[in-house]
Parts: sequence; structure tokens; C-alpha cells
Amino acid sequence: MNRPTVSPDRSFPRGRPASGLLVLLLGAVACGSDRSGGSDAAGTPELRAALFDSVVAMTERREAWSEPKNEALSFDPLEEMRALRDTVVGAETEEELFYALARLSHSRRDRHLDVALVPGGVSLPDSAGVDVWRGGSAAPPLEAPIRVLPDYGEEGPAYFVADVATYLSGPDGPQPGDRVTAVNGLPVAEYEAAIRPYMRHSSIAGLRWKVAEAMTRRTAVFPPALRSDALSLEVERADGTRLSLSLAYRQPESLAWSGASEPRYSGFSTVHSTPTYDLLLPNDGRPVVILLWHRFESSLMEDIDGLLAMAESRGLLDHALLFDATRSGGGSLGAYALQRLQGRAFKTTFGTLALSDVIEPFVREKQEEFEEQRVYDSGGPETIDDGTWLMDWLENDVLAALARGESVTEPVPFKLAHAPKDSDGVLEPTPVHFRGPMVVFSGPNGGSHLDQFTSIVADNDLAPIIGMPAGGYSNTWEWEEVLTFPGTDRPVVGFMWSIGHTVRPNGEILEGNPAPVDEWIPLTAENFDRYYEILYQRAMAHFGELGHPAGR
Repeated sequence: MNRPTVSPDRSFPRGRPASGLLVLLLGAVACGSDRSGGSDAAGTPELRAALFDSVVAMTERREAWSEPKNEALSFDPLEEMRALRDTVVGAETEEELFYALARLSHSRRDRHLDVALVPGGVSLPDSAGVDVWRGGSAAPPLEAPIRVLPDYGEEGPAYFVADVATYLSGPDGPQPGDRVTAVNGLPVAEYEAAIRPYMRHSSIAGLRWKVAEAMTRRTAVFPPALRSDALSLEVERADGTRLSLSLAYRQPESLAWSGASEPRYSGFSTVHSTPTYDLLLPNDGRPVVILLWHRFESSLMEDIDGLLAMAESRGLLDHALLFDATRSGGGSLGAYALQRLQGRAFKTTFGTLALSDVIEPFVREKQEEFEEQRVYDSGGPETIDDGTWLMDWLENDVLAALARGESVTEPVPFKLAHAPKDSDGVLEPTPVHFRGPMVVFSGPNGGSHLDQFTSIVADNDLAPIIGMPAGGYSNTWEWEEVLTFPGTDRPVVGFMWSIGHTVRPNGEILEGNPAPVDEWIPLTAENFDRYYEILYQRAMAHFGELGHPAGR
């Protein structure tokens, strides 16, 4: 099953067995008339070889490759995949096969793409944190009583303690700011290298944020050899003192935190909260508004409309606006927000589809969704109209291009979300909008639609962006299906392909190519506890340069 967009946390909702396009393999892998094709769920070496070859062939046909990403990361994704043939063929157990296929998927270095456990496929004794088919569930990972963040002031792998659970805090224990030097017996650089093949990522900055998150979780995303019953850490304090820690994992809800590294703004109070954002206003009446952005939620339009009504009634529309997206996730319809958060026309993102064997079934599924009035992505509306713009393009232009044998569609405004296919993608602000200057805080925690939002801001010069680029991952759609051993009806795992590009307003592919920031301020072990004070002061300087009272 495909979805218009997906978030980093997802399950495979449904799918179909991989089509039998490689029937030439049947003679090599079939065992007489026995459709089972092997003695166990991991298959035979011959079946695994056929599976590997079929996945690589399907990927070569279907995948929308990002040259900017490949250049930035200095790799050839198909070469990286082919190098794993012996790993997949030699995977004799279900567990080994699952992790071999995870490595195969992640070798494309695409944050959106993952593998999933499916009914009747390979199984894992422990599946905490692993994607599973809808209807199944895996326990959430246990967490250690410590949180870690990357030190982006260093060139290589560097991590530091960002927070400690309240029950563990004390002068003799680990302290926020301590540098992590080893994890589970491995020096930190070796640890990052060991888990990297199992981590979905589209950029190095995004990878390191997710490594830091995963470091303190007992998750089956990693094979057993990279896990332990307790988290073993070695940390070094500023004075050179070293500590060796063995930290038992606990249920996440049992842990309380100080929030030392979370966004905090002294002198501001939260006056309104929605799933999309928190609205913060200054206690002293300064003409500035802070939006602490959570994600581009399914309720975005309702939440933004409510914000505009509140801002108009309270006289906030001329205030300076600080948009904090440093901990934001993805979603949809960010351009809807930008039409209301500032007063300039802008060009939105565009998108394409790579044309392959999956496009006809893809369009059929979209037709079914449209007829059932469920043209949705991760829960939110896909377009501001009823989906007619999107369906017109899919049923006419896309299928016609496929019939002509073209390899990719012409770019159109992204998913026809805000404008029809013949539009230039330029959107005007709404009559009621914020009229003061805006500054955006960005960081590598999130991406996807957040990457689109920051690229619109950057490429249209709508506002300064301060901090660090977003995570660098965005596409139009993915295609998901259940892999089966070729020549059999035996499911193995769910697998994904990225089948279209997001195109930035400047014409560049967005995947692996995040918009740059105007002012680079890296999060480090030295500044993490005052990081948001630093960002805020830089925003005030920008507002002051524009002569706005908030900057005085």
C-alpha cells in the first residue's frame, strides 16, 4: 500500500505480494511443484539469492534517485545494494534475513524507507520499535534514564549527555554536558559506524540526531549483537573526570526529565496549545509571538485558522513572529500556514513521479481513495480542494506519460495540494495574515514536510533561517508491498520504494539536499543549555535590523 507521505513512525497498512515480473527465476528456485519453496521461513540460499536479485531489479526500475544526495554522501546506492548480496544469501535464520534486508533497504540512505514485519513472513523474538503490519503491534522500546544529543560543533561523531532522569540526578552521577566516549564497550565513533547500516537517514546531520535518540533505547531496530540488557556508557566531564555507567532500561512513562535541552523561552508563557503548535506570548507585553511548532498535523488548517482569529482579536498580527521548528516533525499543507504567517507571495514546492510498473496500481489506489473521500497522507488532507486537481493529473497526464514510455512526469505544484497542474505554483497571502517580520529556527530533528516548509522560506527569501538545516528528506510518494520469495507465495517482509521527487522552489531536488540556513548556529555540548536563548537573541537582532519594536 502506498501513502501520499509518511512520517518516520509508521506501520505498513496493507500491501500486495511483489508482482511476478521475474518469472525467469522460477526454474532456479522452485522445488518441484511445492509452492513453499523451502524448509523454513528464511528460505534456501537459492530463494534468498532470487529474492535479492528481484529486489535490486525492482529498485532499479522504480526508485526516484536523488543525484544531489548521492553527491553529498559520495555514494552509488545501487552499488551499495549489490555489495550486500552475500549478506542476504548467507542469512540462514529469520532474524539474520530481516536484518540483512533492513541493511539492503537502508543502503539507499533514505529516511522515509523502511522494512516491516508482515503476517506469515520472517519473525523476530524481540520486535520492539520495529515496523509491523497494521493489526499487529510491537512493544515500544525501553529507555535508559539518560538522553543524548549530537555535538554539531565537531566534524566527526560526537555526542553528549543532554538530560538525566530525575531519579538519577546528583553530583556523583552523569551530568548534562558530559561527553559520551563509549557505548556498550565501543568507542563512540565505532558505535556510530556499527549501527549506521541499520539507521534510516538521508543526511549525516539527520543520521546523528537519530543515532543519539536510538543510543539510549533498547530497540530491535538493531540486531542482538548491538544491544545489551543494560546501557553501558562511558562519559567524560569538562574537568577530564571519566565515569563508567551501567543503566537499566525502564518503561518510558516511568521516567521524569528536567528538560534541560528542550526549547525554553524565559519570560514567555504558553497561552494556547494545539496538536500543531504551542503559542507563546511574552509576560511583559513585548510585540513578539513564538510558535513552538510540533508538526504539520492533520488539524493544521483548523489550528492555523484558530491562530489567525485569536491573533486578530488580541491585536497580535503586527507582532514579530518567531517560528521554532527545531523539534518539528513532518505532515502536510505547510504552504497553507505560510499564506497566513507572513505577507508575501511565494512559489511552493513542486513534485514528480517516476514512471514504472507500479504507477497503474498506484493510480487505481488513488482512485479508490478519492471515491471513498479519503485522499489523505499521514492523517491530514492531501489537498485544500476535494482531490479533483490531484486525480485529474494522475488519471490523465500521468497515465498518458506512462503510455508514451516516459521515465518521469513533468513537475507540478506539490501533490496539487494548493494549486492545479497548470499553475505556476505562486501562492498569495490571505487577506488576514501576520504582518510583522518572521524568523525561523530550524534543526535536523525532523524533515519531510518540514524540509519543504524551510525550502519555501529559504528559496523565496521569506524570512531568515537560524540554527541548522532540517533533516534533508522529502519525496512525493512511496510505494510499499509485501516481498515474497520469487516463485512462491511465501511472504518475507514489507519493502518500500521512493517513487517521486519533491522539487524545491529553486528547481533543485529536495531529497538529501536541505535548504541552507542564513545563520549557522550548531547545537553543542557547550551551548545546549542556553541554545534557545542564543537563537532568540539572534532573532531579536534580525528584528532590530528591520526596525521592528520587538528587536529593541
